[in-house]
Amino acid sequence: MSKLIKPLDYKALLDMKQTEQGIKLIKEFFQANLSTELRLRRVTAPLFVLKGLGINDDLNGVERPVSFPIKDLGDKEAEVVHSLAKWKRLTLAEYDIQPDYGIYTDMNAIRADEELDNLHSLYVDQWDWEAVITKEDRTLAHLKNVVERIYSAILRTEYLVCETYPQLEAFLPRKIHFIHSEELLRMYPDLTPKEREDAICKKYGAVFLIGIGGKLSDGKKHDGRAPDYDDWSTVAEDGKAGLNGDILIWYPVLERSFELSSMGIRVDKESLLRQLKIEGKEERERLYFHQQLLNDKLPLSIGGGIGQSRLCMILLHKAHIGEIQASIWPDEMRRECAELGMPLI
Repeated sequence: MSKLIKPLDYKALLDMKQTEQGIKLIKEFFQANLSTELRLRRVTAPLFVLKGLGINDDLNGVERPVSFPIKDLGDKEAEVVHSLAKWKRLTLAEYDIQPDYGIYTDMNAIRADEELDNLHSLYVDQWDWEAVITKEDRTLAHLKNVVERIYSAILRTEYLVCETYPQLEAFLPRKIHFIHSEELLRMYPDLTPKEREDAICKKYGAVFLIGIGGKLSDGKKHDGRAPDYDDWSTVAEDGKAGLNGDILIWYPVLERSFELSSMGIRVDKESLLRQLKIEGKEERERLYFHQQLLNDKLPLSIGGGIGQSRLCMILLHKAHIGEIQASIWPDEMRRECAELGMPLI
């Protein structure tokens, strides 16, 4: 398969039994650390939501949600969630969560338009989290503080895994480096966005890339982001637009950058209206979620998603996400992976 990364001399350091035990260890330990670090209460989340309410995540705006009619609701359409970015904010209001506290949940999604490779599957599992903040917290400094706390939980989990399985060696750096996507463009003007991510992650090991969704000085976006959850257009204290970003690491097994989390301070009324106008999506203002926000029914918040299978993949030193989760893969990819020593579940 042309999209399959084939690491030279790859050998899984854990057998399938150890891998399953390792997955359990990581998931239990990390979510306990995350909830303690950010003061998050666990809640139960939906697998699907009703179409037309504006609750489902639009991702880059081109991915098609899996949908189906509901017989007992007069064949109203339901959509399998892409993520829970908007649903979580509604839930914060419903539970009356106070500032500096939040929620987290196990998010399971189907992304039928995903291009399948070592990192991308039809099945997506994340720890989706959301916390209430104050108006004064809508700053780059607060965003960075939360990123550092999440990264600390990742480092503690890596330490436990390497203590449990001595054949695995820790590789994550002690600190995460912050850089804006505009700065990255100026550093590497001749590279594509993905090549820029590879270059900066190889240099620092772990990076939080700020400002995803808005156009940069070259007139292009670093990457797409829906206009109605993350705030990518507000100018922060550093004079650059963006109160969101991605946690990226350099993954030596595949010799490439690797996204672990997408997160950010969420839109307030002003940034929602501004971003909908920028994207030509003003018609969304009439949807349920957007009306709740525009009528001051939702709290200000910060939130994101952290890939469960992805975190397990890097901490267990696996070369393919299919070594961590059960999904559907092309027959040719399964054959190639088996030949390369990375059997897919």
